[in-house]
Parts: sequence; C-alpha cells; structure tokens
Amino acid sequence: MSEKKKVLIAMSGGVDSSVAAALLLKKGYECEGAFMVTNDHAQGACADAQQIAKQLGIILHVLDLRKDFENIIDYFCDEYRRARTPNPCVYCNREIKFGRLWKFALEQGCDFIATGHYIEIEHESDNAAIYETSNSAKDQSYVLAMIDKQVVPHILLPISSREKDQTRQLAAEFGFHIENKPDSQEICFIPDDDHIALLEERCPDLSRRGRIEDIDGNKLADHPGIHRYTIGQRRGLGVAMGKPAYVSKLDAQSNTVTLAEKPAVLKRELFGSGTNWLIDTPSEPFRAKVKVRYNHKGQTCTVYPDGDKVRVCFDEPVFAITPGQTAAIYVEQKGRWRLVGGAWIDSSD
Repeated sequence: MSEKKKVLIAMSGGVDSSVAAALLLKKGYECEGAFMVTNDHAQGACADAQQIAKQLGIILHVLDLRKDFENIIDYFCDEYRRARTPNPCVYCNREIKFGRLWKFALEQGCDFIATGHYIEIEHESDNAAIYETSNSAKDQSYVLAMIDKQVVPHILLPISSREKDQTRQLAAEFGFHIENKPDSQEICFIPDDDHIALLEERCPDLSRRGRIEDIDGNKLADHPGIHRYTIGQRRGLGVAMGKPAYVSKLDAQSNTVTLAEKPAVLKRELFGSGTNWLIDTPSEPFRAKVKVRYNHKGQTCTVYPDGDKVRVCFDEPVFAITPGQTAAIYVEQKGRWRLVGGAWIDSSD
C-alpha cells in the first residue's frame, strides 16, 4: 500500500468484526475500532470488543447511540401499526452503520469504514461495486440495498465470501478468545428473539382484537392483534380450515387478517417505493434478479423504474411478497450478481 489509509471498523465484540479488524491491520491499514452502544445490555459485548482492540493494539471508540437507535425501534413499531413487516437490519445499516457511524469516521479523518459482513466488494478508481458472495448461504448483501451510494466506495469488507468455519479458524489463529462465540441473534434489540413481547410492551395499542376471514370475506375466527401475523405465515393461526392456509393479506384499517390457500400467496408483480440506487439512476426497464427477503435466493425478473417508485415483474411467481420488507435488486455482471439498489415493498399482485 503506497499510502497508508485510515479505517474505522465497526466492532461488535463478535468473531466476524474482530477478524475483519485483524485482516485489515495485516494488510497495512491504519485501524481504529468503534463499538456502538445501542441498548442497556451491551456491557459483555463491549468488554469483548475492548479486549480484541487491546490485543490488536488499536483505539476503540465506544459510541453511545442509544438515542439514535430509538429511531430504529420507533420505525419497527410504526411499520407494525401499518400492518407491514419491517426490516430493521436494512434500516439500521442505512441510518446507523453506514450513516451515523460513517459520519463519525469522517470526523476521525478516516478514508474507509469496515464491517464484518459476508459480502464481496470490488473497488475500481473512485467507485466500488457490491456483489452477492459465492457462498450464497452466508451472503449478507441484501442488507446493504438501501445504503447511500456515496458511501459505497469507502466501504471495506475483508470477510468477503469466506465460510464461517474459516472465519472462526482465523480467529483462533489470531489468538482471539471469542473464536467460538455464537452468532448474534437475528434482531439485536429483541431479547430472546420475542418481537411480540417487545411490541406489546412498547405499543399496547397493537393488542386489539380483530377479524380473521377467508378470501370471500367469511369470518373464521378472531385474532388477538394484527402484529402477530405476517404474509405467508402458516403456523400459529389458531384456525382449522381443513386444508393448508396461509396469511394472504393484512389490513390495518379494518384490523383484518385474511387467510387463503398457497396459490393466493404466489405473486408475479411487486410494487415498491423509496427506491434507492447504488448506480446511476436507470430510466429504462432492465433485466435483474430481486430478493424479497433476507433468506430469499432471488427470482429473475424485469424491473421498471419510475422515479421514487419501482415495479418488478417476475418470471415465475414468488411466495409471500411482504409489505415493509426490502426488494433488493441485482444485475448479472461478470458472471456474478451485483447489488444495484433496493426499494421498500408496498404491495404485490
């Protein structure tokens, strides 16, 4: 490296971000770490991050972002009030990790920000492209679909397409005490992964009884709150229809949950808004692959951009396209799938 570049690494005290920091140091970057305090239960993770930073001989900034993170929780609750299923990880990556934290990195004179995500990124001149990893089972590119494209050239992702076992092996080789630390839970601010309990504590107005009906409007049962349901849900419905039934629609205004057989939950079109492009804004339709949720492998389609909005026409029907989730848009490039943007899903047809 002809000129030593400075990097701020988001360090959670976990295996991935710790190994990312060590790899960047090994490559010759000037590194500083940042631990983000987002709740009142971060002491253990913070202590792990501090120990790793000390071991690596780097500064660790401990940032109290609890007030900032309240906005993430407010968004989470507000989406459920609208009978939508939110994606807090996508929202957090845009607002906190690659928003608030990047601003702090600039204040520290950093050239880059780094995380322990399993995502491939290629830099060329003053630009960069994000790709789905070859290890598709671990790929996390979906969560970056809504970040500001101006930040992308300043992102380093040293974990790239490694297998998790390889990352743990590196942690052991670096002598980190956290080599066998379990992966973090799916949503970091929800204890025991019980989002229902959090919602009912913070938003008691959601626990309002309503109607469960079939697609013909016939009443099947009552429900204890629309926040307990999501599109495509099959288990825990409390209704026996004599055949497999899925949640096909949620209506916040009427407080109604609609159940149907699987064909009614398969859709060919998606409508989104708040579109975010990581490339120059396209004006013409184009071929792509779109993922409608984090663990979705994606379906080939044609994307029709329209200002802030987007319409996606899939080649094959897609199951459980859910309002509130993110549609992550990829185009094929060099035999790989490049992430080029995303939108918040509003509806499907």
